[in-house]
Amino acid sequence: MPSLPNWSNGKSAPATTPAPRIPVPTARAIVDCAVYVDGKRLPGKFTHNAALAEVRRRGNGFVWVGIHAPDESQMQYVAQTFGLHELMVEDAVHAHERPKLERYDDVMFLVLRTVVYVPHESVETANEIVETGEIMVFVGPDFVVTVRHGDHSELASVRKALEQLPERLAMGPWSVLHAITDHVVDTYLSVTQLVEQDVDSMEELVFNPRNTVAVEHIYLLKREIVELRRSVTPLGMPLLQLTQPAGGLVPKEIRRYFRDVRDHHTIVSERISEYDEVLSSLVDAALAKIAVQQNTDMRKISAWVAIAAVPTGIAGIYGMNFENMPELGSQYGYPMVMVFIASVCVGLFFLFRRNNWL
Repeated sequence: MPSLPNWSNGKSAPATTPAPRIPVPTARAIVDCAVYVDGKRLPGKFTHNAALAEVRRRGNGFVWVGIHAPDESQMQYVAQTFGLHELMVEDAVHAHERPKLERYDDVMFLVLRTVVYVPHESVETANEIVETGEIMVFVGPDFVVTVRHGDHSELASVRKALEQLPERLAMGPWSVLHAITDHVVDTYLSVTQLVEQDVDSMEELVFNPRNTVAVEHIYLLKREIVELRRSVTPLGMPLLQLTQPAGGLVPKEIRRYFRDVRDHHTIVSERISEYDEVLSSLVDAALAKIAVQQNTDMRKISAWVAIAAVPTGIAGIYGMNFENMPELGSQYGYPMVMVFIASVCVGLFFLFRRNNWL
């Protein structure tokens, strides 16, 4: 039987070749793929290749492909089918993009940031209040490709609601883009309403004289508001572009719907700015409250130090071991000194108590 090699003699073992990465099929990332003709979904299941071929064979309708968290190879395969630019693919895979709208020939690329409210018992015990995700939408003449990042950014409800409105789907791929942006902005509205309750709770805690609020809790809430603002505010410019006729890609009827979405987005942006200002004021108020408490504590400490200085000073004088000092030879010298010390200390105590130092 051949002996096994011994690598304990100081020689390094030969480098092992890493196992090749097995590509995950694109179908794993595709959540749903459907063909819509005259506002109605065609029966049956389609791959994204077959769906696009069916639409172009008919010369009518469009494809809606929903993808969740694809890797680079999966997204490249989809991009080859729909003719997506490589820069679009890079953004869709790596995510973490600001909301933006870009045009590549006859394809529009919209990035949306999604938000969800994280339930918690109290704003003082919460570690996270708002969680974010992303949705990328590619809109072409006969297709819509949506790429989602984040577990909360589902679009199944949007697809189901649209399928109940065939007249809206009959307007083409842009109706899907409007439905998605409208859904995302409506989510902004609901999240800001819930965040407002946290802001109000924090305001009550700060201005309650019996409560001491840690500034860290306000900073946490302000950090979440900043994250919410970064997700929401940049979407204003893309929505403005979608309401304007320049470019000629968005139909006039859909632009009217986008104006309503933009109005809701403006309301959300104003709310977030208001919350940010309120929290900045709460930070100042909390710091002022802490400063007042520190001043009160320093006055108490100073008062007790002043009281303690009386016996300390007198004991220090009589501890100098001189022979010729007052009352050293007196029988009542010690009691007299103790009574004097107690009288001065009690007098100082009531004096400080009357001045609200104790």
